Amino acid sequence: MSFGEFFYRYFVEPIKYNQGYNVVNTLVYAIILGVAVLLLYKMLKKMGIKVDERFFVALMPYILLGPLMRSITDLGALPRTYLTVSPGGYFVIAGFAIASLFAVWRHLGPDDRLYPIYRDFGWVLVGGLLFIAVINWEKFSVRWDYFKYFIPSLLVAESFIWLLSRKFELVRNNRILFYTHFYDATTTFVGIQFFGFWEQHVLARTLMNLFGTPAVMYLEKLVIITLVVYVLDRLMTEEDPELINFVKLTVFILGFGPGTRNLLIALLS
Repeated sequence: MSFGEFFYRYFVEPIKYNQGYNVVNTLVYAIILGVAVLLLYKMLKKMGIKVDERFFVALMPYILLGPLMRSITDLGALPRTYLTVSPGGYFVIAGFAIASLFAVWRHLGPDDRLYPIYRDFGWVLVGGLLFIAVINWEKFSVRWDYFKYFIPSLLVAESFIWLLSRKFELVRNNRILFYTHFYDATTTFVGIQFFGFWEQHVLARTLMNLFGTPAVMYLEKLVIITLVVYVLDRLMTEEDPELINFVKLTVFILGFGPGTRNLLIALLS
């Protein structure tokens, strides 16, 4: 098999034919993500931008851009191309977010005004996607009965995290990550269990086939997030706290983005 055939089989076909992820492209994308996180962190350090609550708030519209673009693409409001579905769509959004940050920083430097201006520009981009959704509203159909499954499932899932946070310090100190990924797990569980959707990620698909239920997503999320925060909080205590915060921000995005995309697609399809 030539490199071109290999690339087409494992990277192009899954996007072209909506086959989901496989082991090969999952590993490659994970490596790309890891390298990107380190490079972006170093870039922020050189720019004098701290990864704190102000940065998180300013980044929020850009975090929403990914799932919003992906969902309205899947629902037919945007053309389905390599640049509008994952992972290409997320590369595009990341490019917008980085370019916008750099443009604002070039004019202001690491000034306090950078955060609200950067945030507001992001909301303008979100507004553009919402406008596209509104003018294509006839392509959507609101599925109100989704909430009768989603809300009880979410309440049970998040109550479980709340109970864990009362007993375990590691969960309590990182409860936003656990809440976010259980929100993601709930959107997956409800979509597959009650509305006939399917899982794109190879590990989750394997576990669902093994256990015979999408509810295994909760176990997968609990184990993975626990391992991640244990490594970050207990084994990397000598590392720069801002690097730890940036990694946790990335983990948050990896839960909130897919979860919101799942919610929008299930609700509006």
